[in-house]
Amino acid sequence: MITYKWIIVLLVMSLLTSCAIIRPGEVGIKQKLGKITGDHLTAGPYGFNPFTTTVKKIPIRTVEAFNSLDVPTKEGLTVKSEIALLYHVKPEAAKDVYTKYGMNYQEVIVESNFRAVVRHIAGMYYAKELFAVDRKKIEKEIFDEISGSIWDKGFVTDAVLLKSITMPPQIFQAVENKLKAEQESLQMEFVISKQKKEADRMQIEAEAIKNYNKTISESLTEMMVKWSSIQVMKGLITSPNAKVIITDGKSPMIISDNK
Repeated sequence: MITYKWIIVLLVMSLLTSCAIIRPGEVGIKQKLGKITGDHLTAGPYGFNPFTTTVKKIPIRTVEAFNSLDVPTKEGLTVKSEIALLYHVKPEAAKDVYTKYGMNYQEVIVESNFRAVVRHIAGMYYAKELFAVDRKKIEKEIFDEISGSIWDKGFVTDAVLLKSITMPPQIFQAVENKLKAEQESLQMEFVISKQKKEADRMQIEAEAIKNYNKTISESLTEMMVKWSSIQVMKGLITSPNAKVIITDGKSPMIISDNK
């Protein structure tokens, strides 16, 4: 009776170990006596001889390769960056990926190429530019170059995400001081421009006043002056107050005012 139980247990264990289930988001590679047999296995259950065959499962869903890197800049400085690569294995290339690079393909091919590309792109910018430039621009440049590097090796680049760029404190301070100086210079240019415009405005105003006075002076003829004098004298004569007026016939002069 015990023997039968052990036989049943062995049969169950044999069935369990001779069946592989490939889940959605992965493919299987069947390896028999050290050789890859057939094409990649899609999602579903598969039976095999556990004594001669193994089934390797390779994810084809998007995965993240995250790197914290010290990258060089154009002027030879070093900045810290946190950057992630989202990629996946092409299903039809899974067998070649496993054959050429093994199960450690991410570190062997993907991350090594990714680090090289990031350093190359970063080396095209000055530290200030890396800190201030639009991140989408850098992400696209890295995306395009890494895609060209790993596509023919069986990988598809889904996205590049530049999470942060951190410069050494002394470099950060130097960049900040430079940006501040540039802002102050722009502010000074604005002030000078404003003062120059104000000076131009005052010059135009003075010229207008001068022209106005000149026009008035030219319009005051001798006849108009006499007429104005007559109007003044007329007003004095009709005034109820008694006044002594001396005149040369051209302009009146009030000597006294008797109330």
